[in-house]
Amino acid sequence: MTEHRSRLRLVVIQALVFSLFATLLCRLYYLQVVSGDEYAQQAASQSVREVVVQPQRGLIVDDMGRPLVTNRTSWVVSVDRGTLAKLPDDEQRALLHRVQRVTAVAVPRIHRLLTDCGTDKAVQGDCWNGSPFQPVPVAVDVPQPMALRVLEQPEDFPGVTAEQQSLRAYPQPFGINAAHLLGYLSPITGPEYDAAKAGGDTSVNGASVVGRAGVEQEYDEWLRGMPGYQQVAVDSMGRVLGDEDEVSAQPGDTLVTSIDAKVQSVVEQQLASTIQTARATFDDVSGKNYVADSGAAIVMEAKTGRIVAMASQPTYDPSVWVGGISKKELSALYSKAAGEPLLGRATQGQFAPGSTWKPIMTVGALNHGFSEDTKLDCSGGLQVGNRWFKNYESASYGYIGFDQALQLSCDTFFYRVGLKYWQQYGSDETDVQAKDPLVQEAKDFGFGSRTGIDIPGEAPGRIADRQWKDDYWKSMKSYYCGMDEKGNAPSAYMRLFAHEFCLEGNHYRAGDAVNFSIGQGDTIVTPLQLARAYSAISNGGTLYEPRVAKAIVSPDGTVLRRIAPKVAGHLDASASSLAYVDTALQGTPKVGTLAWKFTDFPLDRVHIRGKTGSAEVQGKQSTSWVATYDENYVVIMMVSQGGTGSGTSGPAVRAIWESLYGVDGMDVTPADADIPGTTPPERLPQFMDDGSILPPAREED
Repeated sequence: MTEHRSRLRLVVIQALVFSLFATLLCRLYYLQVVSGDEYAQQAASQSVREVVVQPQRGLIVDDMGRPLVTNRTSWVVSVDRGTLAKLPDDEQRALLHRVQRVTAVAVPRIHRLLTDCGTDKAVQGDCWNGSPFQPVPVAVDVPQPMALRVLEQPEDFPGVTAEQQSLRAYPQPFGINAAHLLGYLSPITGPEYDAAKAGGDTSVNGASVVGRAGVEQEYDEWLRGMPGYQQVAVDSMGRVLGDEDEVSAQPGDTLVTSIDAKVQSVVEQQLASTIQTARATFDDVSGKNYVADSGAAIVMEAKTGRIVAMASQPTYDPSVWVGGISKKELSALYSKAAGEPLLGRATQGQFAPGSTWKPIMTVGALNHGFSEDTKLDCSGGLQVGNRWFKNYESASYGYIGFDQALQLSCDTFFYRVGLKYWQQYGSDETDVQAKDPLVQEAKDFGFGSRTGIDIPGEAPGRIADRQWKDDYWKSMKSYYCGMDEKGNAPSAYMRLFAHEFCLEGNHYRAGDAVNFSIGQGDTIVTPLQLARAYSAISNGGTLYEPRVAKAIVSPDGTVLRRIAPKVAGHLDASASSLAYVDTALQGTPKVGTLAWKFTDFPLDRVHIRGKTGSAEVQGKQSTSWVATYDENYVVIMMVSQGGTGSGTSGPAVRAIWESLYGVDGMDVTPADADIPGTTPPERLPQFMDDGSILPPAREED
């Protein structure tokens, strides 16, 4: 009986083992035969990773084909945060210390670089602003031996890659800076990437860099190119085993600008030296040297609105953004103590125009009741209400016309013009809708609104008319009334100002009108707005949207798009009024306020017209302005807290004109001009099959 039970148990065990083997064999048959192809594909896909191949960004060149922004190759070490997170803490620490030895980047900074910046700001320092799935660059320009060490010892550097990447380079022809024109790049943010994907934009990815300012931002979609993709086999630690497939990246297009590097160099040097000279010059009014805290200079084509050169001070090195920027470097760019170098004064700086405003006021007066024969008293001062408005240095020239008033920059002449319109149309100080021909003329010239230049971030300026004053009073009334009631004003002046502002801050008085007529008060303009206004006087009344870009050219040299001058509008002014002002301004460098800086200059061959300005600013030194033009160019220079117009900026403006026409003393030699033929070329640079770029072909070629 016992033997029978033993045999029975053995049979049961044998049957159970057989059934298990049968089940296993069936499962193996299902996996290997029935579903073999499917699981093989899944296994293969788990060992293949798609790597983005970033495209070469397009070049930026000047009108002669000189490179302003190019690319260079650099060894870049990156860390995959996903792989790093899979490692135990002690292995993470050991890995990052090995990365530190290779890159010379301290471990604490590597930690910061691997940390998300967040989405509240587009650009921040010492943190990762890009896709969470993309390896994070922690070091650029790594020496090749160190980069090869990462590649040759992958077991010591799991999740760490070393590869050659394309970075922006700045050749600086003739030593130019042009930072505010060119702009800079930074990694794409998460929200930007999500928006691009939602819009079907395949030209960006989580590791893309995008333009943040200047033409880099404005023409980013052309410059960025199209990324490629490379499929590589990897092991469980992310180490590359081999290539599977590749789609080549397409390089970006070349941007041809209207900038001439040679002229840009002269403009930048003259602006910088003018500021340095001003800082070494004593100001009798304030009892100290001029602060000369900022400045701008522009050369514009009068007939097209194209920008030939544009400089701002203070400036910065655009290469500071290459490969990432530290918090310290970023803070310096926004630092008020350093003059906020990131702010481009030519397009974003807003300043009282001073007497450079008077030609616009003259056009307005001649089109609204005054005539070319009008004579007004250029007295030493004028009583308006309870205030004595003096002429500059209290000079008195008797009864003169608009022409002499412009050449001599007579304030009291224009006070009388502004006062006449106030008395005729606006003596009701609270009438916000009162007519004002001078305000209307300023708006017609484009002041108080953006010019439309193809550089982002342009400031609109401000026309301090009745509406603005009423709006400002409503927005600030509680603040100044509170100061008045509490008696906590910081000074006697502010105590009086707060009291008067609280009571009647919205009243547009006669004093506001006369201040407006000479470019003083709360009206502010950008240097670019002023340059465009003077170009309209030069060309007979056409306002252009200024342009830096001239054309887009593909990598093979095909012209994809020509960027033609764009008309923004036409002045509602008579041709005779513009011609009168044009003729009058010819006298400024001959017998007017600019004459002492243009002695022995061939004005009979280079027909410069001009206007100077010394704008007074409450609590600061005067702003120096010189605005000049001829039939081809407009040349503007401004130095904040720099002193008088002609005294500070005059010599530099003259030097710029000399470079434009090849002037040496009284001799004019077009062959010596910085631009061949003395005017910018209409044709584009020549893009050769070997990749070289040559100057535009001459018209006779």
